[in-house]
This record gives sequence, structure tokens and C-alpha cells, in this order.
Amino acid sequence: MAKKDAPPRWDRKMQQRLARGEAAALGELYDRFASLVHGLAHRVLGDERAADGITRDVFVHVWQHPESYDPQQGPLRSWVAGLTHRLAVQRLRATETAALTRAGEGSADELERKVRRASVAARADYIVQSMPTPLRAALELAYFQRRDYRQAAADLSITEDEARRRLRLGLQLLSTAHDTGAPGAPPGYGGMA
Repeated sequence: MAKKDAPPRWDRKMQQRLARGEAAALGELYDRFASLVHGLAHRVLGDERAADGITRDVFVHVWQHPESYDPQQGPLRSWVAGLTHRLAVQRLRATETAALTRAGEGSADELERKVRRASVAARADYIVQSMPTPLRAALELAYFQRRDYRQAAADLSITEDEARRRLRLGLQLLSTAHDTGAPGAPPGYGGMA
């Protein structure tokens, strides 16, 4: 396994502050990652109240177990996203299994397909949110405003070649959402938790 780069200083300091029990550190972490956590949880679960619960659970876990984050394994953002994904998938499996039992309908295969679809969607959201702004801007123009590469180039004031490059790279990154060990996905994000 290749040696990983040193983790960003902010990640190491945040982990140390959380380990010392600094409530202000938890507040900073929440301010920085709450929208990511809630968005991923909502994408997996499709339920606002359940996403609120997962958001709470993630930050409670981080507060109670700051040592479970190892800065040498990757960025704090990726670890938080992976934790969110794992907890959301666990909740989805529990609620869907309970619903299948109550209704007497469906199957374990249907449940796994639903979990996989939710996981891919959540990974895609994470990849898009983690993309550098120039790539994300080009993809948003192409997807939401139906711009081709020429129109995107004009809108972004870049060359057509650069617009094509950004769109191609953005789409390549996004295509990894289906991969279970995707480079764009956070560590621990690929498995079905």
C-alpha cells in the first residue's frame, strides 16, 4: 500500500482538540460538516427526520469517540462522510427490514438493490461536492442548464478545449460513484456497511 501524504494540519488539530474534550471544536466541526452529513444521510434515507437523526448520531459519535478518526488514513471530511454513509445504510436496512416484515412483502434482494441505489446516489453527491469548483461549475452548466461544451466555455470565459477537459474529468470522477472502491469516494465508503 502506498504511503499516504501527511494529513492536513486542520484535521490533526481538530482530532486533538476533540480528544481533549473541547466543545468549541465540536461546534467548528459541526459548522464545517453538518450540511455534508445531513445531505448524504438524506440522500440515502430520503427522509428529513431520519437525516436529522443521522446527523445527530454522527456528531455524537465524533464527540464520544474522537480517537476513532486516524488522520493518517485520510482527510477528516472523508472519514465523517464514511461514518455518515455507514450509519445511514444501517438505518435504511433496519427500517426497510422492519417494513418488509410488517408488510410480508418484498425480499432481501429488493432491500439490497435499494441500499445499493442509495449508496451510489450518496457517493455521487459526495464526489460532486468534493470536486474542485471549476469542474463542478462546468458540470452544473452542462447538467442543470443543458449547456454544451461551447456554451459552457463562453459562460465560464475559458477555451472550448478547457471546457471539454473539465467536463470529461468531472464525468470521469462522477462515473466512479458506481465503483465500490472508487477513488472519489471516502475511505470505507465503498462497502455496503
